[in-house]
Amino acid sequence: MNELILYALLATLGTWLVTALGAATVVFFKSPNPKALNIMLGFASGVMIAASFWSLLQPAIDRAEAAGDPAWLVATLGFLVGAVFMWGSDKVVTYARNRAGSGQPNERINRILMLVLSITLHNIPEGLAVGVAFGALGNGFSPEGLMGAATVAFGIGLQNFPEGAAVSLPLRREGYSRSRAFWLGQASGMVEPIAGVLGAILVVYVQALLPFALSFAAGAMVLVAVHELIPECQRHRSDCPYLSTMGIVCGFAVMMLLDVALG
Repeated sequence: MNELILYALLATLGTWLVTALGAATVVFFKSPNPKALNIMLGFASGVMIAASFWSLLQPAIDRAEAAGDPAWLVATLGFLVGAVFMWGSDKVVTYARNRAGSGQPNERINRILMLVLSITLHNIPEGLAVGVAFGALGNGFSPEGLMGAATVAFGIGLQNFPEGAAVSLPLRREGYSRSRAFWLGQASGMVEPIAGVLGAILVVYVQALLPFALSFAAGAMVLVAVHELIPECQRHRSDCPYLSTMGIVCGFAVMMLLDVALG
């Protein structure tokens, strides 16, 4: 059993590393290029929207049905609670800054905090999913089961690359240095190893809670992608009206391809 926990830790450290690699894309921009940033943000938006279904909602529905729970209720409730949570967190941040005497709500800080919080929340159930996949091998270890768990980690790692960029690039656009944008971007993935170990240790309990947690993360992701990233990537759209839009389409298509192909 200790070996399974170690496998889960190593796998989620790998997914965190991919997040860091995605965040490291900011080093290629000596100065922010509006067109390049718009298409990258559009791509990340498409990835987040596609991942919200194929990587989060669909597994949540499947797990709820397998457990005999009303999948429609679990998925819908988790999705709405996740979206409302992100909306409420934005209101709380705005209220806190007003109480601090800033006078006007700092929209830049709110936008950054909301984005980082969303990606971090999304990474928690992903880490749990990897931990559960490896922890479940304790009920009957097999090469096929190990390959399945590794595939889950591999698929999540692939989608973490644009997620790291989805945090670091907006920070760079807001004037943060490349190094600070990178460190904050990779920090959004730090929760995955912690969640992965917990998932492996508490696999029985986590499996019961995972459908709601996955749906919760999906709601948070969709709200942020639609409310923050898509409007952000449409800035300066008059130069190339369809550039960021095609980024969204390509991001969605790539994420859909990866999720469907990797099963």
